[in-house]
Amino acid sequence: MLQATTPSATTVLPTMIGGEIPLIDVSGFLAGRPGAAELAAAQLRFAFENVGFYYLAGHGVPQALIDIAYAEAARFHAQPIEQKLALKVDEHNIGYMPIARTPPPNAAAQGKKPSQNEAYFLRRDRSPDDPDVVSGRRFHAMNKWPKESDLPGFRQNMVTYMTTLEALCKKLVGLYALALDLPETFFDEHFRDPHMIQRMSRYPLIDGADDSIASLVPHTDSGFMTLLPPNKVQGLSILLPDGRWMDAPGVPDAFVVNGGDILHRWTNERFLSTPHRVRNVSGETRYAVPFFFDPNHDTVIECLPTCQSADRPAKYPPLKFGDYALWFSAQRYEHMQKVKAPDEAAIAPGERATARWK
Repeated sequence: MLQATTPSATTVLPTMIGGEIPLIDVSGFLAGRPGAAELAAAQLRFAFENVGFYYLAGHGVPQALIDIAYAEAARFHAQPIEQKLALKVDEHNIGYMPIARTPPPNAAAQGKKPSQNEAYFLRRDRSPDDPDVVSGRRFHAMNKWPKESDLPGFRQNMVTYMTTLEALCKKLVGLYALALDLPETFFDEHFRDPHMIQRMSRYPLIDGADDSIASLVPHTDSGFMTLLPPNKVQGLSILLPDGRWMDAPGVPDAFVVNGGDILHRWTNERFLSTPHRVRNVSGETRYAVPFFFDPNHDTVIECLPTCQSADRPAKYPPLKFGDYALWFSAQRYEHMQKVKAPDEAAIAPGERATARWK
């Protein structure tokens, strides 16, 4: 892991939520205010070199739209199990995933039982004549939507939500470039047709006294950027660099944002991919609607020029994002374990320090 840094004397330190997690307001950047991009980028650099998470304020996503996404998650999961299983998740990781029967490799390695959540996955909405759909390209299939008669307006609402977050993320990648001392447009070509996943999760209550069970076992995300909208029901915990688990406080109007293993790898481990978990001991059912925003399928992930030197050579070989996404899915999901994926030696993942996640 690279040495964490602190902002320079000219940088305005971000507000620290719970004394640990930076709050970054991007309203000035999105409005084009002079100097706002540089300030937000410096705070972003601080967040990723020290924590791996931040709260995103000033994002411009209407609260009403966020409320709709949560309502749709509850509406989807309230359907009879037969209707949900008719949309069962497939090899493209699209569709409904019931609670797993056996722990996937990442949970088994920690001595954990399967994560106690059911989830429904969406990707970019595509038509039958989309060339990638016709060719059967991995992760580019059509979504499995509920019937309009079962959930009126569901598809339209979720497409609106996803396209709104996609537009926001495409702007935010400019801050990531600046934070890495790259031109603001550096990442644009890699996110013209990005992978995006909308997960809609339902977390039943778990026994808080049983350490072997979690709503979502400790893990790192696979990709570049994860956005979690403000949630009225808490349960997310973050593993801080000093080894303490911290419950992430809810901050009204602020997304919780983290990076994943691809960002960690792309930056030669300069930016952290921080383990986190969910334990729903709130006393009520918890819903979550994380949005995952990742590079184009064929983007070659290789050490960025500003993240290597003679003293700090590139740690990882280049690889396509799509290959990594397939390998990662096979490690995390029961239904993907029979899918042919690159072997671990070819991926050469970074040290995940699994023992620290327990």
